[in-house]
Amino acid sequence: MSAPRVFIIRHGETEWSLNGRHTGTTELPLTANGEKRIRATGQALVGDDRLIVPSQLAHIYVSPRKRAQRTLHLLNLGCKDGLPWEEQQQIEPSDIRTDAKVQIDDDIREWDYGDYEGLTSATIREQRAKNGEGSWDIWRDGCPGGESPADITKRLDSLIHDIRSRFHEKALGDSKGTGTPSDVLLVAHGHILRAFAMRWIKRELTEGVSLLLEGKYLSNCPARFRLTLHSRWCWNVEVRLALVD
Repeated sequence: MSAPRVFIIRHGETEWSLNGRHTGTTELPLTANGEKRIRATGQALVGDDRLIVPSQLAHIYVSPRKRAQRTLHLLNLGCKDGLPWEEQQQIEPSDIRTDAKVQIDDDIREWDYGDYEGLTSATIREQRAKNGEGSWDIWRDGCPGGESPADITKRLDSLIHDIRSRFHEKALGDSKGTGTPSDVLLVAHGHILRAFAMRWIKRELTEGVSLLLEGKYLSNCPARFRLTLHSRWCWNVEVRLALVD
């Protein structure tokens, strides 16, 4: 039996992500280029002979932000029960590719940037210098008026417990290899997904993102890359990140 996996996909490009502005609670649509690249990513990543095999997905978690939900829609996973934010869906049997349920989960929403919402890192540094506040590192300091590293850790640890207890423990204990789907997909945001990877291997966010990651370009998808994370803390579970920017 192959190890259960967690796939992590960042939402497609928005105007603010293109300009480097911190986007937490603000709702922004994907750009035309962002939608185009997500469709290409779906074609490259999803399929019976691709990295993400829809029939092997046990569950899908998606952020409540519309940019993440639009990204999941464009991946064209063929969810049997459709997507919860789309009403009166008529899905042809031939289009169904997975029985996985889609769960909108607040624990995987982007970091709440508080007072830094909509600002670039350069602007934040300038403001802090003007106010005599010194250097800033989100992993160490969090965001005034928003979330701290401890806040992020609390909600991500809850999510990780949910994934492991509901989907991975059963698969890892399946000595008969029945082939029950056990892969999990997360579609969310840049900072929260990097934080997720840190917490998955029990690293403190205050240590900063310094994981040893293997980067590879995906075939037919040179603008994106895959990161595969291995650690003694991973329960023999492979974590793969497909960051789309």
